[in-house]
Amino acid sequence: MMLQSYLSRCFLRTTRSTILNNTSTTYHRSISSAKLTISPIPTDSPQNHMPQNKQDLQFGKVFSSHMLQIPYKENSGGWQSPEIVPYHDLKISPAASSLHYGLQCFEGMKAYKSVNDSNDIRLFRPQLNMKRLSNSMDRLCMPGSDFNPEELIDCIAKLVRLDQDWIPTEEGYSLYIRPTVISTHPYLGVAAPNEILLYVITCPVGPYYTSGFAPVRLTADTPYVRAWPGGTGAAKVGGNYAGCMKPQKHANKKGYSQILWLFGEEGEITEVGAMNVFFFLEKEDGSKGRELVTPPLTRGDILPGVTRQSIIDLSKSWGEFDVVERSITLPEVRKAASEGRLIEAFGAGTAAVVTPISAIEYEGSDIEIPAPGDLTHRFFSDLMGIQYGRIDGPDGWSVKI
Repeated sequence: MMLQSYLSRCFLRTTRSTILNNTSTTYHRSISSAKLTISPIPTDSPQNHMPQNKQDLQFGKVFSSHMLQIPYKENSGGWQSPEIVPYHDLKISPAASSLHYGLQCFEGMKAYKSVNDSNDIRLFRPQLNMKRLSNSMDRLCMPGSDFNPEELIDCIAKLVRLDQDWIPTEEGYSLYIRPTVISTHPYLGVAAPNEILLYVITCPVGPYYTSGFAPVRLTADTPYVRAWPGGTGAAKVGGNYAGCMKPQKHANKKGYSQILWLFGEEGEITEVGAMNVFFFLEKEDGSKGRELVTPPLTRGDILPGVTRQSIIDLSKSWGEFDVVERSITLPEVRKAASEGRLIEAFGAGTAAVVTPISAIEYEGSDIEIPAPGDLTHRFFSDLMGIQYGRIDGPDGWSVKI
């Protein structure tokens, strides 16, 4: 009966959304930035000041003064009015299904101050984050996943503007933004939630590479699997990360920074740590052509990264080499390295932008890779330049708020 109830709720939400998307009516009240209320913290509060020494900032350790919260209550018309309030601990039922059944998802994005004007604050391709958040909510059968992305972006922009003094100046520094959605459904039982909370917290962060553009060494020798076709690998849900903690600890004990995740008997490459991965190769056909290869999204086991998409888009705009989204196995990478065709490899994600890879342990031996390579440096420089307003990027990438 529990399973039947869960499936019924998902079916009804999908059906209502499908029917109403063909009309001018919205079934659930959507997020509305026009209804946003702001309760600012007193200006003389100690909580209202960022630490003076920005060089001491550690990722996720210091949080800005305010947070955005938007409850969803199915029995009260859907999304409630957004609120920006002082940063605070959440009060949640111990029976909330987010705590028992992993009904939670999140995003990672950043706000940047332009290197040319500290009053010029930008987000980087936030529409892609909103699309991914919506998809993650839908994968968890959360209500309200069809929210208006522009309305949520506007609410986030107002939060960032309110706490703009928490954005450190200088290239490499930024305000990390963490939109999160949790089920607040206060009952036990495996069922789709009818109450959720969307909240956004922010924290000032410094350069990912504090001591230079350091390459990482990976291991693929692990019995564990991060994701698989039909699972939740394409959604940014907490459960994807929880299962990686133990194998990550084992990798660190062996002297490797992260894991290169594989799937299947043939060793198909999926992701590196919590990042997407790219390989720059000379083609095997002897044409002397080059290709940038990244695993495809079609299997549903890989997260559609914003940085990943940006690297693909930039590469195609340059027109200097082929850009290919296809299955690539670690035996293929090892063969390319032994033949001198593996030019470079790197991970890609919001936190580091790109991370050069210098070695991959596979079946007991290390595949050595030249790092950092010229292409890795180029992506890092161009993407950072667009994010901080140092260079002009494609339309819609650097969004001024």
